[in-house]
Amino acid sequence: MKPTLLILAAGMGSRYGGIKQMDSFGPSGETIIDYSIYDAIKSGFGKIVFIIRNDFAEAFKNIFENKLKGKIETDYVMQEMDSYTAGFKFTGERTKPWGTAHAVLCAKDAIHEPFAVINADDFYGRDAFEKAAAFLKKEVSPETWCIIGYELSKTLSEHGTVSRGVCKVDDNGNLISIAERVKIYPEENKIVYEENNTKTQLPADTPVSMNFWGFYQNAFDYIQKLFKKFLEENGDNPKAEFFIPIVGDAFIKNGDGKIKVIPTSSKWFGVTYKEDAPEVKKNIEALIQNCVYPSPLWS
Repeated sequence: MKPTLLILAAGMGSRYGGIKQMDSFGPSGETIIDYSIYDAIKSGFGKIVFIIRNDFAEAFKNIFENKLKGKIETDYVMQEMDSYTAGFKFTGERTKPWGTAHAVLCAKDAIHEPFAVINADDFYGRDAFEKAAAFLKKEVSPETWCIIGYELSKTLSEHGTVSRGVCKVDDNGNLISIAERVKIYPEENKIVYEENNTKTQLPADTPVSMNFWGFYQNAFDYIQKLFKKFLEENGDNPKAEFFIPIVGDAFIKNGDGKIKVIPTSSKWFGVTYKEDAPEVKKNIEALIQNCVYPSPLWS
């Protein structure tokens, strides 16, 4: 059975200043998502599931439906604030859904096979998709999941802070722990993150998760149990987020299984900020010149 690719495209894009999932970065109007799907098809994925929101669903489908028709099966799932909350009554001022792990949970009824998860606004590279597909076809199990690991120094933005899942890895290449650091940036030839008004340095080669995960389908029930507890403890906090690293950390620390960290030679780039866009376009053009991608991408 071919694995499925779950693309998280419901984000608000507050720092970017728009819905970057639908912006054009390739010379023929291609989005970053287009290149991810192209790499996924080449690597052996059999289905694409998009996590989106109702308020831009029609425009989103208009971009992707025609170009992907006949190339790969597609499905769309909505992430809304009350999705999979099991009737939880929350108060306060929350205006957006609950984060990346909640987004994955929203696809529970659409995916019944091993699957990978990626962000819509990150360019991951062919090597990452090939390694993820190989893992999902041969190694994944209810007790063995994976993440694709990138070097921290290769994942920063010149235009502001970034959030990364900082990984600790054992001698066997398995994850010991993962911590979401939400304010990472270069400073005086160092890389630091801020937390509680304290700066901590991180080595440049620290492996980080760029939210490229590989899961067995048991992950949905596992996430749902954790989400119930998360809502009980944080449901009235309008800024609380249920991140995928919270799930990964619990999976390891509770002794439920292991998460393999798969290093990739792919170059990551993305558009956290509007100012990142020209560099992304430049990188894609270079890949086209090196015959990694055709132009136009879809014919």
